[in-house]
Amino acid sequence: MTTQIEKRAGLVPPRATARDWAGLAVLALALLLLSVDATVLDLAVPAISAELAPTTPQLLWIIDVYSFVLAGLLVVMGNLGDRIGRRRLLLIGAVGFGLASVLAAWSVHPEMLIAARVLQGVAGATLMPATLGLIRSMFLDPRQRTVAISVWAAMAGGGAAAGPLLGGWLLEHYWWGSVFLVNLPVMLVLLAVGPVLVPESRDPKPGRFDLASAVLSILALVPVVYAVKECAAHGMSVRLLVIGAIGVIAGVLFVRRQRGLTHPMLDLKLFALPGFRTAVLTNLLAVFALAGVLFSGSQYLQLVLGHSPMRAGLLLLPGLAASVFASLAAAWLVRVLRPAVVLGGALVLAAVGSVLFLWLSPEAATSTVPFIFGFLFIGAGVGVALTVSSDLVVSSAPAARAGAAAAVSETAYEAGIALGVAILGSLTMAVFRGGLDLSLVPGDQTGAASESLGGATEFARRLPESATNGFLASAHEAFVSGVHVAAIGTAMVLLIAAVVAFRLRTTRV
Repeated sequence: MTTQIEKRAGLVPPRATARDWAGLAVLALALLLLSVDATVLDLAVPAISAELAPTTPQLLWIIDVYSFVLAGLLVVMGNLGDRIGRRRLLLIGAVGFGLASVLAAWSVHPEMLIAARVLQGVAGATLMPATLGLIRSMFLDPRQRTVAISVWAAMAGGGAAAGPLLGGWLLEHYWWGSVFLVNLPVMLVLLAVGPVLVPESRDPKPGRFDLASAVLSILALVPVVYAVKECAAHGMSVRLLVIGAIGVIAGVLFVRRQRGLTHPMLDLKLFALPGFRTAVLTNLLAVFALAGVLFSGSQYLQLVLGHSPMRAGLLLLPGLAASVFASLAAAWLVRVLRPAVVLGGALVLAAVGSVLFLWLSPEAATSTVPFIFGFLFIGAGVGVALTVSSDLVVSSAPAARAGAAAAVSETAYEAGIALGVAILGSLTMAVFRGGLDLSLVPGDQTGAASESLGGATEFARRLPESATNGFLASAHEAFVSGVHVAAIGTAMVLLIAAVVAFRLRTTRV
């Protein structure tokens, strides 16, 4: 029990006040803004495909360019928040995200929607590290901070859970652009109560903002992620090797520069801590799995099984709700078990969920239960993993560098989303194209017929009635085969991450 002497000596960190907990609710709203947007868009993929007719690369860019831009700017924005104030950056980002959402809602062609998603990524990069950085500065007691981070992570899952239901309802009653407008009410609430309930915090001695480091951090991540995405979709090429090499070289220069700076943009000493290093890696891999499942799963439910957007949202709900409850439960689990055991066990559970996807087929009667339970296990495992890994990250850093440390965690999160959609989505589509029966398709139309599952579905409607059913059956079988291959890859990635987590030696958070 804490003694009065320890309290007077300042050895015990102060406990959070009622205002701090109310401020946490405001920060959770900011995260809700981002997580709802992510899963709403997954369900809107078929509607966007039908309305704007994007190519497969354009469709993938619509989904993941947001994450690419956000991941590339997170370190920069985390440091900017440490300097100008994390609350100020949060409010600026909320305004920008709302305006970009309006532009996305009324996009008239794929290029315009991609541009709007880029702007959302820029604004989102100001929101994510600011929320986690503010939690680090508001909750100094370790146990209270773990609870706060579990609430923060649960809101991410809650937003993801609300997204499909809200998006399904909007898609059934309004046009596809309405899914972006749900951001506006949240943004207005955030702007109204944020200045009152969230205290400002910044690094008192941030040092000079290093523009060269900012440029190098962007050049280190975006080209590499782009090269990985394009290689997965179209195969290796000299151009992509050059682009990837540019990113690697920029990364090496960034690391060398950080080592020589008195006030580095990214404190590389944090990566010497096993807990920090493992947390960042498992954060990335857990989200990698979840993002890939959501991207392919929403198309599978609607275009293969034939469910409406609302019905698809209901089928996704158990897994997303499990992520919420698991995030909250993580705060209790790390009190009775080592964080390494909790983290590793959560990743194994998510891997088991991925394996259940091998029982999916084009038949709804035999596939609904495996899908629900598979996604439920993935959601629960990822929910715990994100909470524990985020807590390990922010607990390893001093409060003054909270924004920069949070930015590392969020960079891993967003890179995981981008890579999950890019690699697992591209892998699914590569198997889909390879297994599609194009024998009844004229030679000059094979590209349109095999561009995407949505494109194949639309193309089937133009075929003679005698050929429609056969072509659709081929498309559904091919897509399910792609989901099976991606599920095997996802399970392997999660099990590797679990082994890394189990080897971590650390004390309870």
